[in-house]
Amino acid sequence: MPTPDFVLDLRRHIGTAPLSLVGVTAVIVRGDAVLLGRRSDTGALTPITGIVDPGEEPADAARREALEEAGVRIRVDRLAWVHQIPRITYANGDQADYLDLTFRCTWLEGEPYPADGEMTDLAWHPVHDLAAVAERHRRCIELALDDRVEARFEGGA
Repeated sequence: MPTPDFVLDLRRHIGTAPLSLVGVTAVIVRGDAVLLGRRSDTGALTPITGIVDPGEEPADAARREALEEAGVRIRVDRLAWVHQIPRITYANGDQADYLDLTFRCTWLEGEPYPADGEMTDLAWHPVHDLAAVAERHRRCIELALDDRVEARFEGGA
């Protein structure tokens, strides 16, 4: 599901004005590999991502997105990074500000496949070979793989 219904409903009221949303990035690890998919809209190679539904716990959103987008079941291990993604303006003029919550997750079962059409293909990639991944998503992966337990936060004094 590319755009949740609640976002479409809000857009009918606010038009293209900036909309603040909470998103999740699920860095799914299996051994020394991370699950990455090629986005059908941009062609970018990314971890599993998605928007948190109203009233939904963010860790539940990460599990839901992994199942919806990749057909895999995961365990959400910990929060790794909290950061604001710079404003995105889509081709139709819609503007969005995403607060992203990046989680380290462990693969439990299922062979990844493009379950809902948001990804054109999914595969396990060695964690030491992420050159094809954009800097922001490499940072998500790096922080999720860091053995420190505490989450990282951007900004502040």
